[in-house]
Amino acid sequence: MTIAIKPGPADVKARREAALERINGGPSRQKRSGAPRRAKPSRRVVSTSKPAAREILGPTPGLYYWIGLTVAAFVMLGLVMVLSATSAREVASSDTPYDTFMRQAMWAAIGLVGLVVALKVPYHRWRALVIPGAVIAVGLMMLPFVPGVGVTVNDANSWVRFGSFGFQPSEFLKLASIAFLADHFTRHEHDLHLPRHGLIPLSLVTFGCAGISFVQGDLGAAIVLTTVSLCVALIAGVPFRHVGAITLVGMTGALIAVMSSPWRFNRLTAFRDIEGNKEHLAFQSWQGLLSIANGGWTGSGIGGSRSKLGYLPYAHSDFIFAVIADELGFIGSIAVIGGFGLIVWFGIQAALAAPDRFGMLLAGGIACWLGIQAIVNIGGVAGVIPVTGLTLPFFSAGGTSLCVSMVAAGLLLNVARRAITAPRATRSRRSTRNATPARSHARV
Repeated sequence: MTIAIKPGPADVKARREAALERINGGPSRQKRSGAPRRAKPSRRVVSTSKPAAREILGPTPGLYYWIGLTVAAFVMLGLVMVLSATSAREVASSDTPYDTFMRQAMWAAIGLVGLVVALKVPYHRWRALVIPGAVIAVGLMMLPFVPGVGVTVNDANSWVRFGSFGFQPSEFLKLASIAFLADHFTRHEHDLHLPRHGLIPLSLVTFGCAGISFVQGDLGAAIVLTTVSLCVALIAGVPFRHVGAITLVGMTGALIAVMSSPWRFNRLTAFRDIEGNKEHLAFQSWQGLLSIANGGWTGSGIGGSRSKLGYLPYAHSDFIFAVIADELGFIGSIAVIGGFGLIVWFGIQAALAAPDRFGMLLAGGIACWLGIQAIVNIGGVAGVIPVTGLTLPFFSAGGTSLCVSMVAAGLLLNVARRAITAPRATRSRRSTRNATPARSHARV
């Protein structure tokens, strides 16, 4: 019978060297400047008639299951909360209380298909579609400006509707921008200090995507697109001075845009005094705070919230976290926040253990995106930051948001499934006395 021991200094150094070789595509810098390299063992090339070898995966890492279970729990709980937040209101306005819930369930089924496809196809094969996908996503962002196609919702012309079918193009742009930057930074990994490969492409993607969203009136999408692009750049190794310069320019532009618009300026000042503006500008924020307070420690139970009965605007979409806090209480709210923390944490671990640089940037970008959007949404509901109109991933009613979030989760699971984990060193119980640390692959 064997027991595990902690790797010694030699094991940590070996894992570090292996990670550097895996990311840089060759021996690490310390090995280049140190002792001469060892001769590589010859490899036998076995001829085969098949056009491509089948991928052989190792043991499934634990973080893969953690991400999958958390996403599955979020999607199911989100459907329950959408039904709870809309059924009472729709009883009085339509023939069935399940209209919004059935649409959300349909989009969840479509998202499940997208999640499975994104999971089953090795993520490096998606690189061929990165540039066409980015072009399509930018083209979709132009549709809201077309008369008769674009729809204005909550003072934002960011929706597209064809008859009874509608979607929000900015959700596709978020995933497309992450994949595009991950591919670009991977191809130019050794030249990111040069402006033509680091600063200029990052500026074009960041200000282009955020600018289109801002012109449409969707400030929340502009914030998420900017911050996620900068996070991918930092993970890739773009010099901090370049990222800082883009951040400074973006913050200056946002401040000018807020100060030049009376409507945006009034929303900002109302956020600073929610109770004083609760009758008009901060009515939604005030009702959200009341819903959170009504929940207490254990909540009023599923379906027990009274704020969704016409008191809280958009309780099923932007402010669904207020309904969660009301019906599940403080304990349920902390569980939801902790779930997003788990997705971000294990997403970062998947990025660190990714077998190549593209997988590292893709997983890191998706984890940052889901975490940042959750922070902005929950912070707005709790009155910590101004309300931006962003959805809460996996929870808010909105087919585009749910479907794209599930596809992104499928890509994150794809990278996590192929994560490289270090083998554990073991030793027999008889040799516990006077034992020395063993190698990572050795048994004594």
